[in-house]
Amino acid sequence: VNVVQYPAPSGRRCFELGKAIRKALESFVKPLNVQIWGTGGMSHQLQGPRAGLINKEFDNAFLDQLIADPEGLAAKPHIDYVREAGSEGIELVMWLIARGAMADVAGGPAPKMAHRFYHVPASNTAVGHLILENS
Repeated sequence: VNVVQYPAPSGRRCFELGKAIRKALESFVKPLNVQIWGTGGMSHQLQGPRAGLINKEFDNAFLDQLIADPEGLAAKPHIDYVREAGSEGIELVMWLIARGAMADVAGGPAPKMAHRFYHVPASNTAVGHLILENS
């Protein structure tokens, strides 16, 4: 998914793509063992007056909301990401693709969090990992 060239997809569009992927996977007759990865940098800005911006509070709140309220997160406008997470923070909308594919979005049980990690290395991009498993 491209978020560099205009127009960047909205969080809602990414979330809906995840739902469509789930529906496609559910259409298979045989059960599948599938991993869906949402990728993209956490908060960061590489240029301009805010170059080097890392917003730990926003990043961790994003991970919390990705688990507990993905619908609400999908409604977040681009400007909120840019303001809070820097110009490259818009990459976070791509995580919503994977989250939209989870069973709870279609009325199933809440996912199990198998792993969560957040770190700010000696670079200009925060790093986060989140592994959710369908229950």
